[in-house]
Amino acid sequence: MLRLAAVGAVLASMAGTPAPERWRPAPDTTWQWQLSGRLDTTVEAELYDVDLFETPARTVARLHARGRRVVCYLSAGSYERWRPDARRFPETVLGRPLDGWPGERWLDVRRLDVLGPILRDRLDLCRRRGFDGVEPDNVDGYANSTGFPLTARDQLRFNRWLAREAHARGLAVALKNDLAQVRALEPDFDFAVNEECFRYRECGRLRPFVRAGKAVLHVEYRLPRSRFCARARRLGFTSMRKDRALGPRREPCRRARARGRAGTATAAATGSAASRR
Repeated sequence: MLRLAAVGAVLASMAGTPAPERWRPAPDTTWQWQLSGRLDTTVEAELYDVDLFETPARTVARLHARGRRVVCYLSAGSYERWRPDARRFPETVLGRPLDGWPGERWLDVRRLDVLGPILRDRLDLCRRRGFDGVEPDNVDGYANSTGFPLTARDQLRFNRWLAREAHARGLAVALKNDLAQVRALEPDFDFAVNEECFRYRECGRLRPFVRAGKAVLHVEYRLPRSRFCARARRLGFTSMRKDRALGPRREPCRRARARGRAGTATAAATGSAASRR
């Protein structure tokens, strides 16, 4: 009986010990989003969102040494013919082309039996290269003409699967656009990345992330900063203007208040990116 009691005490003690929290960007984290051109690592931003395949581990380490956090961009809901793993996608999961993006086709996100191993390998690569988080793109196929009869439920299942797989690897994960499902998906995601919500008058849909104390990293391509920066600050977004090609040039909105460093208070508990690697 004493042995059982001792075991029970140990288990209770273990259950009462909270698991260490993973890093996630604070609501006012400054950021740079660059997916084309030679990467400019001198930009004064606390977070870099850069391409998974084109950003080697040494570049991630160099950014960490400068106190930056780094997020890997990958397309989870579309096929890109130029990627090194493109041959792994069978024709059966390839749908219609993405309008305006040559060489890119929608994926049948219902087919986790096929896509799961490919995307897990991509997330493993993201972790091995030392990234702090992941931005999975094109996770709103159900709202587009994909060539597949995707439903909102199919998309929720796929997006939640992505979040679980990212978290299992210690990666923070962003919800990219998919504004119609923000309310349902906010609990599963650590921050949001949005394109042009002011242009399309739909920024209010991102309020669940703000209310939860999570970052909304937002970009406009066509509107001048005078048309959205003040409203973005009031909403609690971290916003900037970029060219659609997402090269190095950026025009950030002025910060609402000064901050000392990237990340939430949990970063202090887990150590800096450079010290963990």
